[in-house]
Amino acid sequence: MLTTHQQQIPQPAPRLFASRGLLFDEDRFLVDPGQWNGELADRIARSEGIAALGEQHWRVIRHVRERFESLGGLPGMRRVCRATGLSREEIHGLFGGCLPLWRIAGLPNPGEEARSYV
Repeated sequence: MLTTHQQQIPQPAPRLFASRGLLFDEDRFLVDPGQWNGELADRIARSEGIAALGEQHWRVIRHVRERFESLGGLPGMRRVCRATGLSREEIHGLFGGCLPLWRIAGLPNPGEEARSYV
């Protein structure tokens, strides 16, 4: 009788990078969202090519963080647009896309699957 075994393929441990006492993963996402603050958001924004965060940036960042904290997951862009009153194009113009927004907001890496559709 033949049996099949699912072999667990070990996943490599993510590479972590330290910067000023903070850990970031290899995709530049903050490992511990609890360490996030406004000053760090400004630093990450500059590294993403955004010179300064204005009120519209902060409205989006606050909403994304609140949704993440209440749901435990990353919010969909359609809901972010509806809640902030900004279009997808406006948010893209502010941040350059979802991934920079999530980095600046101090949210964890959404993973390979999520990155494929944002």
